[in-house]
Amino acid sequence: MEVIKDKEFGGERPLFGRHDLRLENVTIHAGESAIKRCRNIEAVNCRFEGKYPFWHVDGFVVENCLFTAGARAALWYSENLRMTDTLVEAPKMFREMHNLSLCRVRIPDAAETLWHCSGVKMRDVEVHGADYLFMHGADIDIAGYRQQGNYSFQYCRNVVIRDAVIDSKDAFWNTENVTLINCELTGEYLGWHSHNLRLVNCRISGTQPLCYAHGLMMEGCTMAADCDLAFEESDLQADIIGEITSVKNPASGRIVADAYGEIILDDFAPEGHPCKIETR
Repeated sequence: MEVIKDKEFGGERPLFGRHDLRLENVTIHAGESAIKRCRNIEAVNCRFEGKYPFWHVDGFVVENCLFTAGARAALWYSENLRMTDTLVEAPKMFREMHNLSLCRVRIPDAAETLWHCSGVKMRDVEVHGADYLFMHGADIDIAGYRQQGNYSFQYCRNVVIRDAVIDSKDAFWNTENVTLINCELTGEYLGWHSHNLRLVNCRISGTQPLCYAHGLMMEGCTMAADCDLAFEESDLQADIIGEITSVKNPASGRIVADAYGEIILDDFAPEGHPCKIETR
């Protein structure tokens, strides 16, 4: 493997089409598409300042690097990435990618990040400003994760998240086959129009959670006092520890909780009230 060490590049496509290349302590200055159409690339202790550095790359390692705000949209249309111990200050990262692993990565401006990505593994990752994170993602495995940003995980499928703190309004809308285990979920309108959403030992807060859901499963979860008007028109099996502030017009299934502040079955409730609402 060729090694380029302690060098600086700028302008258009300085390393276009290279392969079997290791970059050590390299700076990519302003310009575009520095490492485009490449394969088998390693970048260690590097700094990226220019736009679109990694596009159409197959097989690359990014370790202990910095992507400044100028390196926006840095990793698109690529596959087989392993990124560790890296700070990503630029938005719109990771688009149309397959088979990517992120470990100990921080993304403080994660707007429009991880769109149309599949085969994603994340460990000890923290994101902020993450509006519309993971739009249309698939086959996602996450643990040890912290997130602030709204509208996340919309239209995702086949997702498992463990030991996470997620602050996100309108999270997990229109998802399919998503499991969350030991997670703290904060934000209004959680999981609307989802299919096969499973929550295990999760702590939930925010108004009108889990409405219009299909095949919703909840095991050993708790719901904060602001979780009012829950489960409207949802099909669910829910085991809730503690009190639910209010349940409104669930469609079918069974809800078990220690207490209820209010159960609302109005003129819009399903005929015959087929959902069983029980007190433990």
